[in-house]
Amino acid sequence: MNVAVLGAGRVGATIATDLAADDGFDVLVADRDGAALERLRDVPVRRLAADLTDSAVLRRLVGEQELVVGALPASLGYRTLEIALEAGCHVVDISFFEEDPFTLDELAKRRGAVALVDCGVSPGLSNLILGHVESRGDPVDRFTCLVGGLPADRGGLFQYKAPFSPMDVIEVYTRPARYKEGGAVRTAPPLSAVETVDVEGLGTLEAILTDGLRTVLADERVPHMRELTLRYPGHAAQMRLLNAMGLFGTEPIDVAGARVRPRELVARLLFPLWEFGPGEADLTVMRVEIDVGGATPRRLVFELLDRYDPATQTSSMARTTGYTCTAIVRLVAAGAWSTPGVAPLEAVGREAGCYEQVVRDLAQRGVVLRERVEIRPSHGAASR
Repeated sequence: MNVAVLGAGRVGATIATDLAADDGFDVLVADRDGAALERLRDVPVRRLAADLTDSAVLRRLVGEQELVVGALPASLGYRTLEIALEAGCHVVDISFFEEDPFTLDELAKRRGAVALVDCGVSPGLSNLILGHVESRGDPVDRFTCLVGGLPADRGGLFQYKAPFSPMDVIEVYTRPARYKEGGAVRTAPPLSAVETVDVEGLGTLEAILTDGLRTVLADERVPHMRELTLRYPGHAAQMRLLNAMGLFGTEPIDVAGARVRPRELVARLLFPLWEFGPGEADLTVMRVEIDVGGATPRRLVFELLDRYDPATQTSSMARTTGYTCTAIVRLVAAGAWSTPGVAPLEAVGREAGCYEQVVRDLAQRGVVLRERVEIRPSHGAASR
């Protein structure tokens, strides 16, 4: 299968490298950053320097592919998906764009194309877990996902560095957080709800209510849902301060006779402080808690703690996101998921064998998801 990986950043490069190791794929990697492409010089992929913000360039590129992996910043994700579907390409996307992907469902079906969105670790693997649990038959009462990508060393000014696009991190901090309570979708202001949680092996972290539920919010079978982003203690207060000062704003303001967008200024000043140095280790932590009813009410807990791989110099976020994505690509290539249209991973998780195959693929690459069962707490305690 001809596969184009759009974006050669840390995650895109990991996706390309993993697919290139499989004889079943002929991989093209496209990015306008020549330095990023040069880092793939020893990987058996075709490299193309291209401005993927140019729709004409993108149309020519995807027109030659069977499957496209979208690994671009969120601002480019929706348009890229649309152009790929117009060309009749299957798409597996990790870009976390803000727009509603289901507005492209009719286009995908008309072109006979599979479009799987939010195919990272969360949203992504977390959605797959929910769909898999639903397929077991017991009713799901509550879904909670706690997830975060962090530096292994919690020092530094912000006790944080960005394992993926820093601008997308700011998007997480500025979008109102949607959650579900009693079957109704509710909204909280960004960075307004923070609590503490203990994580084995890491200690106490803070959990910030964020807008990462996305497609699962439409699942009418689950009345209570939350997604919380994990950070080291104190980080949320710093981000609240920057946000309250208007420094995450996008409307231009006058500064010494110049028109400046505050977010662009913050990006220039903040992002170098959030950049991982060569060989600097990160980690990814996720805990998905699902309360199920039926004959035996219980809480199912799925846990993942992954760390930087020094042998391959691959970040944990690239591993957990990238290898989830490549596992989904393999499902599509093998015909395990072939339904035309836009679909999220909770739908894939309900399909027999898909969850198990993804978990096996991840385990083969050292990303291990563990499941355990707890006595289900009372309703009041279940929401923490």
